Amino acid sequence: MGMPIAHIMTSGMSGIRAAGDLVARMEFSKSMRIGEAKEYVAKKLDVSTIDLSDEYVMREIREDLGIGVITSVAGAPKGIAAKMNIEKLLDIKINSCERFRKQIA
Repeated sequence: MGMPIAHIMTSGMSGIRAAGDLVARMEFSKSMRIGEAKEYVAKKLDVSTIDLSDEYVMREIREDLGIGVITSVAGAPKGIAAKMNIEKLLDIKINSCERFRKQIA
């Protein structure tokens, strides 16, 4: 049940095109309500909550922070590397990152 809801939530805020994936992570990992999650992410990114849904603003921020963008950028973090950067940025643990670290240990 959780996964379809996560996809609906991130799609509604443009997912990885903006900050929908980051907001949804906070909602699910820290049981935050959407307003609280938006404020938390905006503070971490040093932007306004309005900027979170602006694809142009978020594209630049996501590239600068290495937290993944929708289209590949040569040399930029993607996949698990981008997720590990998201963990650091939001002060959360992501299950796939934890599993990856166990596999390479």
